[in-house]
Amino acid sequence: MATKDILVPTMGESVTEATVSKWFKKAGDAVKQDEPVAELETDKVTLEVNAPASGALKEIKAAQGSTVQVGALLGIIEEGAAGAASTGVTGKQVVGEEKKPAPSAPTRAPDSPLTSSSGPAARKIAEESGVNLASVQGTGKDGRATKGDVLAAASAPKPAAAPTASGPREERVKMTKLRQTIAKRLKDSQNTAAILTTFNEIDMSNVISLRSEYKDAFEKKHGIRLGFMAFFVKAAVAALQEVPEVNAHIDGDEIVYKKFYDIGVAVGGAQGLVVPVVRGADQLSIAEIEAEIARLAQKAKEGSLSMDDMTGGTFTVSNGGVYGSLMSTPIINPPQSAILGMHKTEDRPIAVKGQVVIRPMMYVAVSYDHRIIDGRESVTFLVKIKEAIEDPRRLLLGV
Repeated sequence: MATKDILVPTMGESVTEATVSKWFKKAGDAVKQDEPVAELETDKVTLEVNAPASGALKEIKAAQGSTVQVGALLGIIEEGAAGAASTGVTGKQVVGEEKKPAPSAPTRAPDSPLTSSSGPAARKIAEESGVNLASVQGTGKDGRATKGDVLAAASAPKPAAAPTASGPREERVKMTKLRQTIAKRLKDSQNTAAILTTFNEIDMSNVISLRSEYKDAFEKKHGIRLGFMAFFVKAAVAALQEVPEVNAHIDGDEIVYKKFYDIGVAVGGAQGLVVPVVRGADQLSIAEIEAEIARLAQKAKEGSLSMDDMTGGTFTVSNGGVYGSLMSTPIINPPQSAILGMHKTEDRPIAVKGQVVIRPMMYVAVSYDHRIIDGRESVTFLVKIKEAIEDPRRLLLGV
């Protein structure tokens, strides 16, 4: 019979290798054309490899956990062959549980002479207190355990229990390609950029009120929930337009000023922190931004983000507040020059026109590369965001 090779596909510019994270099939299993047979993990995305033909998976050439190059041979399909039915378990072989004999009913040991010769009061107290009569030093006639002997044994301090066996105290797990890349890029960012962070706080009263008033109508019209992230993305775009240095990056001895606004939104994905990009955020409405963020977040949870989803951002917004963070210093996502960190909204007392009032307040932070962005620009940028969120009408009027 003819055979068909399963090859590592092209995975995008600059990606030359991947790790075989799991096989959905095992050798001998039946496969259908275009059915996922394996999963590859690169330093940026996870992608499935589909069967190029129907038949049986004759042989697996790249074991789970191995590193493969683009175009390498993963496995061989024997076209038209009848294979075994797949277990349907991804990447794991189903192992039947060993049947254990049903526990037999406990049998009562015959009473020892001491037990049977003890009085009924002593035996009753022993049963209620869990005392083994055979271990009691009797003081009665013929060494019988009396009521007092049992009470004394019950009140005696118990010996310390022997420590129980526990599992291993540590576990070593190889880092995924994505986690290795996250670690390298963040450390490179700290080693390369002159990172400084500036803080401010935002009164969220008006944007919360706006959201509460229109969230039902918004969801009914657009089919998506109205959150706060879209307001911050729009505010970031407006601030970037006012302070173009924050939307630029260093390339050698040149500064590259971006004339477009592709905003990365940091989210927790199936494989770790990922930063999918909302393209052309300056051209999108609040509803369109919310829809795009929801789409990208869902893909992140499923581990199905593509290379295009994650490359080319000019600025990043990270919301640690969803996890309860009150304040942090976010790390720049290179080659970008700045990142905005949102945090948890909490009711706090603040002074308003000489009066102490309780308002929902959020700390915000912008970390920036001091090689290209000065303190004046970073503070101005953050103040612009503060003004836009505290008075969302500014986003509509462009002021």
